Amino acid sequence: MGKPFWRKQRGDEPIVAMAIHDGHEVRDEVGALLALSDADRLREEDPFTGEWAGAFGTHVVVSRSRFEVDLNRPRKSAVYRRPEDAWGLDVWRREPPDEIIARSLGQYDAFYRAMRRLMGSMVKRFGRFVVLDLHSYNHRRTGPDGPPSDEADNPQVNVGTGSLDRGRWAPVVDRFMSHMQSWPFPGGKLDVRENVKFRGGQLSRWVHQRFPESACCLAVEFKKFFMDEWTGQPNRALVDMIGEALLAASPGLVEELRRL
Repeated sequence: MGKPFWRKQRGDEPIVAMAIHDGHEVRDEVGALLALSDADRLREEDPFTGEWAGAFGTHVVVSRSRFEVDLNRPRKSAVYRRPEDAWGLDVWRREPPDEIIARSLGQYDAFYRAMRRLMGSMVKRFGRFVVLDLHSYNHRRTGPDGPPSDEADNPQVNVGTGSLDRGRWAPVVDRFMSHMQSWPFPGGKLDVRENVKFRGGQLSRWVHQRFPESACCLAVEFKKFFMDEWTGQPNRALVDMIGEALLAASPGLVEELRRL
């Protein structure tokens, strides 16, 4: 396996775009124990989020699968052990030995040490900054030919702010949501709502605990309306348009940070 666990780049704006579930690779010792097919794993991963994040000057894109270690779960549950940890899926052929789990958790620890350094440097350089924690989610869980989930509970864009001090960061949150709602998408404006499907996971909690006065982390979940979640086939025009919309949000976010 040639790729590092993650790649990062530093740019010149106070925005960090992150794709921590984009990865599909696993270590050989992990792959040998997995019961899941590549297609089953891919369905629960977040393809194309790395592409969106990578367009930002400062970005972090993780290349390893969440089925090796999930960076958006608390450390104690970062390695899926039981089906109920992983959408009812039987992840393992047999229980992974403690030493394999320990190596996976070692990667978890290394990642968060690196993020502490990266975000500490953002504080020193900019004072305040925004983290765009980019994800996607399934909405056809009954099968490839089944009906989509109820739109009332499944917005096209869910902005998770559950661990955020909303009073402090309201202008940033509102500016981002307004921008995404007004972006000209085919077929009409996007359905963008806050904390309907997800409220944000471990990454956003960690960011807000570590940098409560300096960092605003938005956990942005895109419903997989831009792809077939069962085959993995993208609608290339929609994938590109989401990337354009995200990147175009940067000036407004920077403006709101300067006003704070």
